[in-house]
Amino acid sequence: MGNRVLLIEDEPNIIEAISFILSRDGWEVTTHSDGATAMDRIREKSPDVLILDVMLPNRSGYDILQELRADDGTADLPVLMLTARGQKKDQSLAESYGVSRFMTKPFSNSEVVACVRELAGK
Repeated sequence: MGNRVLLIEDEPNIIEAISFILSRDGWEVTTHSDGATAMDRIREKSPDVLILDVMLPNRSGYDILQELRADDGTADLPVLMLTARGQKKDQSLAESYGVSRFMTKPFSNSEVVACVRELAGK
C-alpha cells in the first residue's frame, strides 16, 4: 500500500492538526470538507486510508460510509471515522456500516498516527 490519506473534515483546526501530524510522519494528505461531493473526491484521489468525520455539511459521514461499503471499488477502503459525539450508539452505528476504526474527538496526535499506520498495514 502507498501513503495517501484523504481527510474529509469541515473543522479547520482539525484539518490543520491532522494534516500536519500525518505529513510529518510521511503521509501525503489531501483534504475535503463537503459531504455532498465526498464520494467524487474519494474516487478521484483513491486514498490508501480515509479519515471521515461523522458530521459534515450537506451529507453525514454515516451516509458516505454506507455508500463506500456498497461500492465494489471502495468496499475495502480502510476508514477511520471521527466524531465529537462519543456515545456508544454512534460507534455501534458506524460499526454496523462497516467502519474500520472509530475515534472520538478530542484525540491524541500519536493515536491518529498509530491508527492510520495500522489501517494502511505499515
